[in-house]
Amino acid sequence: MAFSKPSEENDDGLMAEINMTPFVDVMLVLLIIFIVTLPVMQQSVKIELPKASSAASTTKPDSIQVSVDQHGKIFWNTSEVSLNEFSKKAKVAADLNPMPDVNLRADKRVAYEYVAQVLTASKRNGLTKIGFVTESP
Repeated sequence: MAFSKPSEENDDGLMAEINMTPFVDVMLVLLIIFIVTLPVMQQSVKIELPKASSAASTTKPDSIQVSVDQHGKIFWNTSEVSLNEFSKKAKVAADLNPMPDVNLRADKRVAYEYVAQVLTASKRNGLTKIGFVTESP
């Protein structure tokens, strides 16, 4: 491509060539966009998924109130039980579907040992949904 002086070809000083730089810049940007998005669009595997209902279960699990008083006595809901009886009841409750929640209430003056025994017996027998109940000040 030969360059000529503007005075020889055009007397008015206008340049007769098209500036290709902006066109090339736009084409390069589009090329980069296509290169990046093409693998993302072709990465999925075409499969037919099975149909299933995603409705939440309407059965709400029961909650068990476990209390430990200041002397270390254990209460299952409102009846006093020994640690062995508690373990048996916890095993039966853990087998229920859905598993019930355990709300543990402990007196603030109870020795931690008694609370730890209840937690250990609960976990050993399969009750894992345990919540601590406190009072707001």
